[in-house]
Amino acid sequence: MTFTPLHDRVLVRRVDSDEKTAGGLIIPDTAKEKPGRGEVIAVGPGARDAHGNQIDMAVKAGDHILFGKWSGTEITLDGEEMLIMKESDILGIIEDTEIAKAA
Repeated sequence: MTFTPLHDRVLVRRVDSDEKTAGGLIIPDTAKEKPGRGEVIAVGPGARDAHGNQIDMAVKAGDHILFGKWSGTEITLDGEEMLIMKESDILGIIEDTEIAKAA
Protein backbone atom coordinates (compact mmCIF):
# COMPACT_ATOMS: atom_id res chain seq x y z
CA MET A 1 0.00 0.00 0.00
CA THR A 2 1.25 3.50 -0.77
CA PHE A 3 0.55 6.19 1.81
CA THR A 4 1.36 9.89 1.48
CA PRO A 5 0.72 12.16 4.47
CA LEU A 6 -1.05 15.46 3.88
CA HIS A 7 0.23 18.97 4.65
CA ASP A 8 2.95 19.01 7.35
CA ARG A 9 2.37 15.47 8.59
CA VAL A 10 4.99 12.75 8.75
CA LEU A 11 4.68 8.93 8.73
CA VAL A 12 7.11 7.41 11.25
CA ARG A 13 8.15 3.85 12.05
CA ARG A 14 8.92 3.65 15.76
CA VAL A 15 12.36 2.23 16.53
CA ASP A 16 12.40 0.08 19.66
CA SER A 17 14.81 1.28 22.28
CA ASP A 18 14.27 -1.20 25.12
CA GLU A 19 17.16 -1.25 27.54
CA LYS A 20 18.49 -3.88 29.92
CA THR A 21 19.54 -3.36 33.50
CA ALA A 22 22.82 -4.76 34.86
CA GLY A 23 20.82 -7.77 36.12
CA GLY A 24 19.42 -8.47 32.65
CA LEU A 25 15.90 -7.10 33.22
CA ILE A 26 14.41 -5.40 30.18
CA ILE A 27 13.01 -1.91 30.75
CA PRO A 28 10.27 -1.42 28.15
CA ASP A 29 9.97 1.89 26.33
CA THR A 30 6.64 2.55 28.05
CA ALA A 31 8.32 2.64 31.49
CA LYS A 32 10.80 5.34 30.51
CA GLU A 33 10.25 9.07 30.32
CA LYS A 34 12.56 9.53 27.34
CA PRO A 35 11.57 10.84 23.92
CA GLY A 36 10.71 8.24 21.29
CA ARG A 37 12.94 7.39 18.37
CA GLY A 38 11.81 6.64 14.87
CA GLU A 39 12.57 6.56 11.19
CA VAL A 40 10.69 8.84 8.81
CA ILE A 41 8.95 6.73 6.17
CA ALA A 42 7.05 9.43 4.24
CA VAL A 43 6.43 13.17 4.48
CA GLY A 44 3.69 15.44 3.22
CA PRO A 45 4.35 18.36 0.87
CA GLY A 46 4.45 20.89 3.73
CA ALA A 47 2.15 23.42 5.37
CA ARG A 48 1.06 26.70 3.81
CA ASP A 49 1.72 30.16 5.23
CA ALA A 50 -0.84 32.99 5.46
CA HIS A 51 -0.14 33.96 1.82
CA GLY A 52 -0.64 30.41 0.51
CA ASN A 53 3.06 29.75 -0.08
CA GLN A 54 4.20 26.22 0.69
CA ILE A 55 6.68 25.84 3.56
CA ASP A 56 9.28 23.14 2.87
CA MET A 57 9.56 20.24 5.31
CA ALA A 58 12.70 20.04 7.47
CA VAL A 59 12.66 16.21 7.51
CA LYS A 60 12.74 13.70 4.68
CA ALA A 61 12.15 9.97 4.28
CA GLY A 62 14.99 8.00 5.84
CA ASP A 63 15.78 10.53 8.59
CA HIS A 64 16.10 9.17 12.14
CA ILE A 65 14.28 11.42 14.59
CA LEU A 66 13.40 12.01 18.23
CA PHE A 67 9.81 12.85 19.14
CA GLY A 68 7.84 13.46 22.32
CA LYS A 69 6.50 10.48 24.25
CA TRP A 70 2.85 11.28 23.53
CA SER A 71 3.33 12.54 19.96
CA GLY A 72 1.43 11.26 16.99
CA THR A 73 -1.49 9.01 16.23
CA GLU A 74 -0.93 5.26 16.00
CA ILE A 75 -2.12 3.56 12.82
CA THR A 76 -1.60 0.16 11.18
CA LEU A 77 -0.50 -0.03 7.54
CA ASP A 78 0.04 -3.43 5.92
CA GLY A 79 0.08 -5.03 9.38
CA GLU A 80 2.82 -2.73 10.70
CA GLU A 81 2.20 -0.19 13.45
CA MET A 82 3.26 3.35 12.50
CA LEU A 83 2.75 6.88 13.79
CA ILE A 84 1.42 9.92 11.96
CA MET A 85 2.50 13.20 13.52
CA LYS A 86 2.85 16.84 12.66
CA GLU A 87 6.35 18.01 11.85
CA SER A 88 6.18 20.32 14.88
CA ASP A 89 5.98 17.20 17.15
CA ILE A 90 9.48 16.18 16.04
CA LEU A 91 12.14 17.27 18.53
CA GLY A 92 15.13 16.79 16.24
CA ILE A 93 16.97 14.76 13.64
CA ILE A 94 19.66 12.29 14.68
CA GLU A 95 22.59 13.18 12.42
CA ASP A 96 25.21 10.67 13.64
CA THR A 97 24.84 7.50 11.55
CA GLU A 98 26.11 5.25 14.38
CA ILE A 99 23.48 6.60 16.79
CA ALA A 100 20.78 6.33 14.11
CA LYS A 101 21.69 2.67 13.48
CA ALA A 102 21.56 1.96 17.22
CA ALA A 103 18.14 3.62 17.41
